[in-house]
This record gives sequence, structure tokens and C-alpha cells, in this order.
Amino acid sequence: MARRDAIFPEGRQALYEINKYSAAIRSGDLLFVSGQVGSDAEGQPVQGFRAQVEQAFTNLGSVLAAAGAGFDDIVDVTTFHTDPERQFFPDVQEVRLKHFGDAPYPNWTAVGVNWLAGFDFEIKVIARLPAAG
Repeated sequence: MARRDAIFPEGRQALYEINKYSAAIRSGDLLFVSGQVGSDAEGQPVQGFRAQVEQAFTNLGSVLAAAGAGFDDIVDVTTFHTDPERQFFPDVQEVRLKHFGDAPYPNWTAVGVNWLAGFDFEIKVIARLPAAG
């Protein structure tokens, strides 16, 4: 079995070491990004739902950039919400459209959950990495 090609955003490796997982794994031309939450540099939740969503997207952007990718390379999205009926519109919708721009949009699955370790929103994605060169 090939060794995992782990990707880490600059400055946040310690958080992944503490929790024993990778920010993302590259497999061929695909990038599987672990769930990103609205955490600050120390791993603590930022205050307010909208702020958590914006920070989760910022953290996601950092992981994508570390792999040489961006939001346009995302093909599949899964989000987790502690109160999906109240949380998806308008906060998540506005933030996601700011990052994904115009159609065609990536696939999207939103899942309601009852626990996110002190967070209210999490986003994980699969991206196709741009060709090198």
C-alpha cells in the first residue's frame, strides 16, 4: 500500500498532530479534505454562527492552497449542521456563494448532527487537483 500523501496548511500542523489526523490526503489527482470547522489558530471555536461558517471556509481555503488547489477545484461538498433548519439560509448560503461563484456548483450534501465538539458547522470536500505545470 502506498504511503498517504498528507497535506497541512501552514501554521496549523500542531492542531492536527494533537488530534492525530491529516488536514487532507492527496490520492492521485484527488484531494480528500478533512472536515474544517470555524476554529481560530489555537483550535478554539470563533464566536457566532456566521463567524464560524466564514472561518471554516477560510480554514478550508488554507488547506486547498497548501495542495495547490482552490475553491473552483472542489467537486463534492458535505456540510454538517447542529441546527440545519435554521442554519443553512442565509448564513451558509451567502458565505458559500462568495467562495463558489457562478454555476456550475459542486455537489452538496447537508447533514444534521447533534454534536460537533463545540462547533455548529463543519465542511469537508473532495477536490480534483489542477494538472501540474
